Amino acid sequence: MELSRRTAIAGAAAAGVTTATVGGTAHATGGRKPVKELFGKLADGTKVHRWSLENGGTRMKVLSWGGVVQSLEIPDRKGRYANVSLGFDNIEDYVAKTPYFGALIGRFGNRIAKGRFTLDGKSYQLSVNDGANSLHGGTQGFDKRVWDVEPFTKGSDVGLYLHYTSADGEMGYPGTLKVKVTYTLTRHGDWRIDYEATTTKATVVNLTSHVYWNLAGEGSGTIENHELKIAAGRYTPTDAGLIPTGELAKVSGTPFDFRKAKAIGRDIRDGHPQQVLAKGYDHNWVLDKGITAKPEHVATVCDPSSGRTLKIATVEPGLQFYSGNFLDGTLTGTGGSTYRQGDALCLETQHFPDSPNHSSFPSTVLRPGQTYRTTTVHTFGA
Repeated sequence: MELSRRTAIAGAAAAGVTTATVGGTAHATGGRKPVKELFGKLADGTKVHRWSLENGGTRMKVLSWGGVVQSLEIPDRKGRYANVSLGFDNIEDYVAKTPYFGALIGRFGNRIAKGRFTLDGKSYQLSVNDGANSLHGGTQGFDKRVWDVEPFTKGSDVGLYLHYTSADGEMGYPGTLKVKVTYTLTRHGDWRIDYEATTTKATVVNLTSHVYWNLAGEGSGTIENHELKIAAGRYTPTDAGLIPTGELAKVSGTPFDFRKAKAIGRDIRDGHPQQVLAKGYDHNWVLDKGITAKPEHVATVCDPSSGRTLKIATVEPGLQFYSGNFLDGTLTGTGGSTYRQGDALCLETQHFPDSPNHSSFPSTVLRPGQTYRTTTVHTFGA
């Protein structure tokens, strides 16, 4: 039986080996201090920096712009590295063109119908940027802000603390929201995200990460051969604007059933009315586990060609699976290839879309004196 990458690296570490080289590729077993460099400047002269991190065989580059994961490199079954995250090689494209490549999302991940909600009897109008709806925090969400970044090493882990303060009324949201997001690369090569936030007024919060994954390597083509498994027996159907109707529909007997691993492309053209509306998959799965105190495994993606795998664990009750339906060949990525429909997938851990307008959905309300906390862990293998 072929050893997993984690097992191989752990074995090398136990033997006192700090670096093992297979086929000319180095696998780091100890964390390397994050390295900072200038990535570019915004039109007003603001500097955007890039941080390079490496630990446990995983290599990651993160921008201060939007907390963007610009690249994430992991080895295949033969030890060959590839960047498995879509992105750009310049700040100008991130500012002008990006469909949230690799970004931190806030204040509210996913959609809020007509950009409106009522809280404690008061109505709020948010920034609208997706037809009639508000998407991922509005026109200037957290993905379009420069974050304060502080590197750290903690034991055998390395990472970044990212800080941003969202002013009261920003994009229409009430309360000054202080946000801290921690990116950690563990000694096993896992990427852990811990989110925290506090507010000065009652508000709604739903933070997530919007990495576009292609485990065969960015720019390599379709992900329809990737195999996906989601631990969810229900999902939230949407209207034509991709706003949940409020129903928690069973996946049984539909293309939305990923309880057993299957190729993403197997049922994607079945003509199910929900797929027609979304041009593929762009829905929230209602995770069987619900909200949990600690991250629990909810999804697995595997690329049979390379052997690379991604496992996701979270405390969140929902998972948005998006099959890259709106990539249209107009964007050129870090490797020089254009991104077309179905060239990546997103798996966004979250509370449900439009939760502020559905009392039956898990609440996204945060009040003064409370601390919003949520965690998601990405585990890579081959």
